[in-house]
Parts: sequence; structure tokens; C-alpha cells
Amino acid sequence: MASQIARRLLPAIFPTTTRNLNKSLFPSIGRGYSSGTSDLIRATLFPGDGIGPEIASSVKEIFNAADVPIEWEEHYVGTEVDPRTQSFVTWESLESVRKNKVGLKGPMATPIGKGHRSLNLTLRKELNLYANVRPCYSLPGYKTRYDDVNLITIRENTEGEYSGLEHQVVRGVVESLKIITRQASLRVAEYAFYYAKAHGRERVSAIHKANIMQKTDGLFLKCCREVAERYPEIKYEEVVIDNCCMMLVKNPALFDVLVMPNLYGDIISDLCAGLIGGLGLTPSLNIGEGGIALAEAVHGSAPDIAGKNLANPTALLLSAVSMLRHLDLHDKADRIQDAVLKTIAEGEYRTADLGGSSKTSDFTKAIIDHL
Repeated sequence: MASQIARRLLPAIFPTTTRNLNKSLFPSIGRGYSSGTSDLIRATLFPGDGIGPEIASSVKEIFNAADVPIEWEEHYVGTEVDPRTQSFVTWESLESVRKNKVGLKGPMATPIGKGHRSLNLTLRKELNLYANVRPCYSLPGYKTRYDDVNLITIRENTEGEYSGLEHQVVRGVVESLKIITRQASLRVAEYAFYYAKAHGRERVSAIHKANIMQKTDGLFLKCCREVAERYPEIKYEEVVIDNCCMMLVKNPALFDVLVMPNLYGDIISDLCAGLIGGLGLTPSLNIGEGGIALAEAVHGSAPDIAGKNLANPTALLLSAVSMLRHLDLHDKADRIQDAVLKTIAEGEYRTADLGGSSKTSDFTKAIIDHL
């Protein structure tokens, strides 16, 4: 039963990626991937820190059991700031993703207030990962407060309040600059509408605060309206972010595809994850120019349970499945996704965050047994 439901959800669950994006609109997208030994596809893997190495190991184990033709090129967070990136992410790691054009990233924690660049921000800016696509859907057999949630959040990923442009004016007064550009806004809006059309979605909602930030969010809305005119078959609406949060909590079915600037996307996508059970169940894929796709687990590194064999690998695993779909490895993606959903639906093997008591290794083995 879980498998049948999962197959019905497939077109809605996994993000449109560069393989079916309109190449005339994004001419830099669609180049080939690096080949490893024989017919293997080389992909960059950032295990991350905290629980990252454990859940990355789970993904590799399941991929091996499913005979997925991926050769991992592993890169770890450095111990010192690389002056070329101003971050613990090294230049060699970035070059690996640029060369391979596809990768998977575990959670990476950035120490707060240490004066260096965020690890995640470094990856987004340096690799120009302009769209973060995060599906949130109810998992068969896993009961939450809401049933039949089926949302897609598409977040502009390179600018807004996360541009990282802050300075002290005088002592006790700090300014942070919000950057909104026409180019980035048009690009993410075009992606959102094309995504909706490709997946038979009916509505795109632009989330904003243009009633207060009239110039920045006003420009974002202007770009969304411009793109919407080219997609008359898709209903377009604009929703103020605070009202959007209230509507999502009251009735998630009111929304379909949501597109928004960077900070709002960070907030709304986490809110939507909460509707279906949390960040531990939510896949994510970043789309960049030049054909790059970087899948990631968006939850934290959970250092309190690191090394204890307690972590839930579902988010990273489903993100890896979205990476396989990006590579057109749909048969492998189907097998792994079905195994994950069956394991969760049956309920015998669930990690603590899902209400169970299974270890990471037990959960992983149960998935492999369902392959």
C-alpha cells in the first residue's frame, strides 16, 4: 500500500531539475557529468559534521546494496579557514562540485559569531546555487497533525538578507543590507513557474512583505508578475509572509508551489517541514547555473547525538534519491524510495525522532531488506 501511494506521489514529490528545465531559458544548464571508473558517475560527497558522517555512511551502504552506479568523491570540512573561500569549505571542494556537477551534502554547522563565512552560504554563493527546491509531503503510514500535505517551496538562494553584507555604523549600531536584483528574481520565478507547469501544478504563490519593504520585495513581485504573464494556465497569487504562515498552519491545502526570497524561504520551508513530521523527513535539492545540482539534508548536525548510532538518515537519503532523479536514474530512485517509505510505514524500525527506538544501523538494514 505504501508503495502504491508513493508512486502516485512521485511527480509531485521530487523537484524538477536541470534535466527537464527549459534549456532556451537557461542556456548554461545541461552539461554532462564526470565519469568515474567504467560506467560510474562521479559525485561529490560532503559527509559534513556532527551526525553527518553517520547518515552519509547509511546512504552509501544503501546505494551499494541497490547497485547504484555512483562513485563518491568525498570532501570534508577543513580545520582552518581557507583564505580563497573565507570559510572552512576549501577551494578544492568547490572545484570538485564544479567538475562533477552533482553532489550530496550532509549537515554542516557554522560556529556562531566567529567572524568567518557560513559553510552553507559559501557553497550557495560560490556555486551560484540559485534555487533551493524543497518538497514537503505526508509520508504514508506516518501520522502527523495534517493529512495529504503536498507542498513545494522554491527559495531564492543567493541574495536577500543572506547576502552577508553587514557593517557597524557606530558603536551599538549595525546595518545589514538586503539585496534584491532583477536577474536573480526573474531566474527563480521562471524556475518556479516552469516547475509548476512540468509537474501539473495549478498555482504559484509569491510570498513577500512588499507592504513594508516596497522597493526590495516590490521588485521581487514585479519580476514574478512578469513571468506569470507567460504562464496563463497557472494561477498566480501574492501572499504576505505573516498571513502565509497563518494560512499554512490552518490549512496547508491552500497552497501548491510557493516561491519567495531567501530569508522567507528559509522560514517557510522549515515551517512546511514541521507540518509533515520535521526536517528529518524532508528532502532538498539546490539547482545552480552551469548544470550543477547539490542535494542536501537541511537539518542540523545534532552534535548531542553524534557518534551514538541514533541519527535518522531519511532526509539525506531522500535528498540522494532526488539526486538520482536528476541523473535520470529513476529505477534506482524508485527502489530506494519505496524501501524507505515501506520501512517507515510498517513502523517496526523507526529512529527516536519518529517515535521509535531503532538505531541508525537497524533502520538502514531494514531499508536494505526492503530493496
